Amino acid sequence: MTRAQPDDQLIGALARLAPGTQLREGLERVLRAEKGALVVLGATPKVLALFSGGFRIDVPFTAQRLSELAKMDGAIILDEAGETILWANVHLMPDPAIKTVETGTRHRTAERVASQTQVPVVTVSESMHILTLYMGELRHVFENVANVLSRGNQAVQTMEHYRARFDEVAATLTSAELEGTATQRDVLAVLARAEMLRRIGEELERYVAELGVDGRLLRLQLDELSEGVEEAKVAVVRDYLLPRPGHQQSDVLVELCRRTPEELADSTVLARLLDLVDEPEALDISLVPRGYRVLAKVPQLPTWVIDRVVERFGSLKVLLAAGLDDLEEVEGVGRERAKQVREGLGRLAEASMVEYYP
Repeated sequence: MTRAQPDDQLIGALARLAPGTQLREGLERVLRAEKGALVVLGATPKVLALFSGGFRIDVPFTAQRLSELAKMDGAIILDEAGETILWANVHLMPDPAIKTVETGTRHRTAERVASQTQVPVVTVSESMHILTLYMGELRHVFENVANVLSRGNQAVQTMEHYRARFDEVAATLTSAELEGTATQRDVLAVLARAEMLRRIGEELERYVAELGVDGRLLRLQLDELSEGVEEAKVAVVRDYLLPRPGHQQSDVLVELCRRTPEELADSTVLARLLDLVDEPEALDISLVPRGYRVLAKVPQLPTWVIDRVVERFGSLKVLLAAGLDDLEEVEGVGRERAKQVREGLGRLAEASMVEYYP
């Protein structure tokens, strides 16, 4: 189990320790030999400052070497990538004032070293026969592959449900935008679903990293279910955020990440927290998008064209009323791009009409 949210550093550490890697094979060898070990993944100055004794060997990492060196009591120090064994039989002396929930000497040392140095530390427990990763304030016990795979498949099923709902509310917003009837409620529904998808995807990312070679199918599913969601979320904020001093797009996205699932599900609360419009309480008031998200749906339309078109017309409402000559006047667009924009918006409007008014 973990005591903190996963981040890029954790994902990287899990990937280096995943099944199929030489490092994991070495740790498994130690387990099979019913030995214990303390392995530090990095020799930063903070780690070196904790050294007492040991000897430097500086040899390429192999699973067999790790297993043999684990027969000694001291810690084994690797480089950050886990490709070189730098030190062996090292006695580590972290600050004893650092709090730890562990009871065994090896695990107490590992938790304190990780907390003090912010370097990943792995322990092999000879008595409990488990591998544990410590990173900062986080503690992660590795489960067997079957359990992790089962959790990953459950996350995929949950993500599929949320992706279907996200696609539904996104399509509703697109239709409303093209008809000029988009409301703050429609906007918040898309943002809330996109944020929930991001969180489930983050959890699934951890399972994929931990599974290593056994997580390739989950990786494909994660990539497919995540495709375009983050871009759509950013585009929605760009479409509707009113320009105010000190209230930027990044502020809204950060605030969205901080919200609890209960807050995300309550449009009234979410509207007040995100503060997108002048009247947060008016959930059903009609809003006029700038057009970033709808233009992004036009096939093969470069981002720079989207930015210039939005800058020129200011809103999707004005853009939809613009003719070819108006579009052609946008700097760098030209006749062919203008036709591409005009025809693309026309197809989106037709598709929206067919979907919701069959």
